[in-house]
Amino acid sequence: MRNSGIRKKIVTAAVIITVMTCFAFLMSGCSIFDGEGAEGGARSSSSASADLSAVFSDAEPIDNSGAMDEESIPEYEGEPSAELNGGEPEFTAEEIEEAKKDGQAPSAGDRSVPSDDSVSTDGVSEAEALGEENLSPIDDLGRCGPVTACVSPDTMPEGERESIGMVRPSGWPEKISESKYDFIDGGYLYNRCHLIGWQLTGENAEERNLITGTRYMNVEGMLPYENIAADYVRTTGGSVLYRATPVFVGEELVARGVKLEALSVDDGGERVSFNVFCFNVQPDVEIDYMTGENHLAEGAAAAVSGEESASKEEAEESAAQGEDAGQEDQNEEAAGSGEIRKYILNTNRKRYHLPSCSSVSQIKDKNRREYTGTAEELEAEGYRPCGNCHPDLR
Repeated sequence: MRNSGIRKKIVTAAVIITVMTCFAFLMSGCSIFDGEGAEGGARSSSSASADLSAVFSDAEPIDNSGAMDEESIPEYEGEPSAELNGGEPEFTAEEIEEAKKDGQAPSAGDRSVPSDDSVSTDGVSEAEALGEENLSPIDDLGRCGPVTACVSPDTMPEGERESIGMVRPSGWPEKISESKYDFIDGGYLYNRCHLIGWQLTGENAEERNLITGTRYMNVEGMLPYENIAADYVRTTGGSVLYRATPVFVGEELVARGVKLEALSVDDGGERVSFNVFCFNVQPDVEIDYMTGENHLAEGAAAAVSGEESASKEEAEESAAQGEDAGQEDQNEEAAGSGEIRKYILNTNRKRYHLPSCSSVSQIKDKNRREYTGTAEELEAEGYRPCGNCHPDLR
């Protein structure tokens, strides 16, 4: 597996040396052609340079938008992610075979020539050097492209992750302090989100692998799937073909979300198989994806205002009646706590739903299971309530 990656590096180095040699000949005025120039002599360095410039000027500019049509991006309905293609990853048979046989990651995209700005801040990782990981170049707007890896015990890092604060992904606010909200864990709306998590390949302060993402997408959307892949590799010693594709619309600097695909190659996807879109949103916050600017959603502002008003009235009433403010509402919300009822489980995503929930129809048969018991028992087993039907509150 590693020898294959090293051979690829040797070939790449040979190509680079050849190109640089040709360039040196051209700049020195030496001809590398057997024929003569227009006036019977060797080509001049200026005309050779012009030819070379023409070759490079024809190169297509890198554009990392268009990974998904805007119309095909799922509608956010309260869940941090939504299945794509019935949950089936879209790797080709050739990509799966290469990962299975040699542990090599297929090309992340069809753009192999990085722009001048595509400079890693973290160097080339061992996984990338050996062909176990492929990162797309940064485009002309500073945006990341797809990242693909064949995750195995060999690619997973040891030790502690270091700082990534020096990286400013596209759409990152000039003043991050202006994107803070009291109701967000950690306070800050935005995280520097790894497309493929550090725990999988050890990429850290690598600008080709970091995007501006909400705390909600990072923790609620992407991390659970990353953990699925990591847990499989750690417990079985097998490999997972993993691809993360940021989805940008037009010239927007902030991604609408990230498409995650993964397949356990050793068992043909029996243990790990998903294809999801993780929404780059934050409940109660509106985001301008063109610039990254954000503000409290209008409806959320009204709700906060209403809660404050209700709390004030309850406090006054409580003082008069000698009761705890809001206790009646708390008791009503907790009604049914410990009640035995029927739920539908998504065993892959570790979510539980009411049978009437619209999300149930999207669960693949192999991941769907009926359960009769209490919400507390499910949560003790690591399940979380659906964000659509809120089975823990009914």
